[in-house]
Amino acid sequence: MNRYIAKRLLLIVPTLVGIVTLNFFIVQLAPGGPVDQTIARLTSQDMSTGTRIGASSSTTATQSTPQSQYIGGQGLDPELIEAIRKQYGFDRPLHERYFKMLWDYFRLDLGKSYYQNRPVIDLILERLPVSISLGLWSLLIVYLTSIPLGVAKAVRDGTRFDSWTSGLIFVGYSIPSFLFAIILLVLFSGGAYFDWFPLKGLTSRNFDSLSSGEQIVDYLWHVMLPVTAIAIGGFASLTMLTKNSFLDEVSKHYVMTARAKGLTERRVLYGHVFRNAMLIVIAGFPVALVSILFTSTLLIEVIFSLQGLGLLGFEARLTRDYPIVFGTVFSFTFISLVLTLIGDITYTLVDPRIDFESKET
Repeated sequence: MNRYIAKRLLLIVPTLVGIVTLNFFIVQLAPGGPVDQTIARLTSQDMSTGTRIGASSSTTATQSTPQSQYIGGQGLDPELIEAIRKQYGFDRPLHERYFKMLWDYFRLDLGKSYYQNRPVIDLILERLPVSISLGLWSLLIVYLTSIPLGVAKAVRDGTRFDSWTSGLIFVGYSIPSFLFAIILLVLFSGGAYFDWFPLKGLTSRNFDSLSSGEQIVDYLWHVMLPVTAIAIGGFASLTMLTKNSFLDEVSKHYVMTARAKGLTERRVLYGHVFRNAMLIVIAGFPVALVSILFTSTLLIEVIFSLQGLGLLGFEARLTRDYPIVFGTVFSFTFISLVLTLIGDITYTLVDPRIDFESKET
């Protein structure tokens, strides 16, 4: 297992380099970058603003820079365009910018935001707890609900309870989390019906003035709807996994042996079957967290205006704030790789029969 872990740790570096490289060239070559957006803002304002920006730069204009390569750049002073390009680092060749970014990332320097004038690493560390908090709360609710429900469905397999719950589960699964979030907002956040929960944010404006108990209540009040929206899509897969794992264990020989010894059905199910059936369910917790963070949390943060990594990356893509775009992609990729490795290790801890090294050979 140590050999497998060492291989996976070594693969993290080339995987991160590959993901960052792919995103770099896709984003850099896309139209409407920060230079285009700045020029567009300047041409819609008083040109004296642009004059001040151009005058404040000590850069000497290069006649080789075509104004026509930028949207709306026709008619602007070449010195101004060159100053804007230097401000965002686009005065350097593409390959030079790429290798500089790789070297900075190797030193964990994710750069500085174009528009917020703050280091990207500080913005990510500030927003990361929100995304992790939403993911952990929703995953906790999913596990606490799906495992008992899956066991109940397995015990009552083929009954009306099993059929009705399966129908309800798959109806909930068929509704995308973002659509369910909008439904919750309309119903319970001051839409056409009830005004029971806040419309956005994770805390109230007077959060700092509240007592510790009131802060906990305020936080739970704000997090209720987004966590519910995230969790609704995770019930189906985990419930059915629990049920099928339980039924698979029930059909094994050791269960028949336990029954032949005269053990009660409850002792057989919850003393022997449950422990073995839950191995794969519990071991999949890290991978399930990755799935929720990448598929549900991002959109929910945007809909509920929660200051997490999803909203940070979404806003950065709209404004072409490339350092934040690359930084959030780098962070999500790194978190995904680490959690996936933790998931593999958890599998071997709960079931020593699993050997990833033998599968590689």
